[in-house]
Amino acid sequence: MIKAVIFDMFETLVTLFEGRTYWGENIAEDVGADPAEFRKEWHAIEKDRSTGIYSIEEGLEVVLKKLGLYSSGLVELAAFKRRAALSDTFSNIPEETFGLLEELKNRGLKVGIITNTFSDERDFIRQSRLMNYIDVAMISYEQGICKPEIELYMRSAASLGVSPDECLFVGDGGSRELYAAREAGMHPLQCTWFHERAYEPHIPCPLLDEFDHADTQKEVTEYIDEMI
Repeated sequence: MIKAVIFDMFETLVTLFEGRTYWGENIAEDVGADPAEFRKEWHAIEKDRSTGIYSIEEGLEVVLKKLGLYSSGLVELAAFKRRAALSDTFSNIPEETFGLLEELKNRGLKVGIITNTFSDERDFIRQSRLMNYIDVAMISYEQGICKPEIELYMRSAASLGVSPDECLFVGDGGSRELYAAREAGMHPLQCTWFHERAYEPHIPCPLLDEFDHADTQKEVTEYIDEMI
């Protein structure tokens, strides 16, 4: 029996493909870096940015110094533009997301999130209306580990007071999160309602035939009903 639903955050509850977007190539352009060189160094510290070792500003400083392009002004510019894009994301959360969360709470189900985030993303999550519905938030920047580490899933279930097999995990599939959820003993469900917005090279995850899919938020509760 499902007692808790655990969600991924980006491309699941919210989408980064809303309003202004600001990817690595945009940062590279603003700081005058070669896009390939910037991407290589930026990705090299992604785990450190995801697990609380570097804030966004600190990560930008590390990369720009390595590329010989550092200035405090460029760090501030890139950090500002990232937050502007995130503001669009969190100012335009679909009503279907809130409708789904309301329905789950009305059913007496616990709600959690497991998300790989950087410092600025963590700040927006914590300040979001979404937190009114979330019982447990496992945020990689705070936890010091990130998906697909199984420990993050086990911590989430334990904090929710349920066993892993009583959890439905819903995510777009990035970071091998669905495989990790299955390995942890949860029931993974790939959500596809934001898939049509993504474009190369920023598609988080392709459709995975080995997992069940939900094409709309409403289908999550229908899926739970079918499991009973």
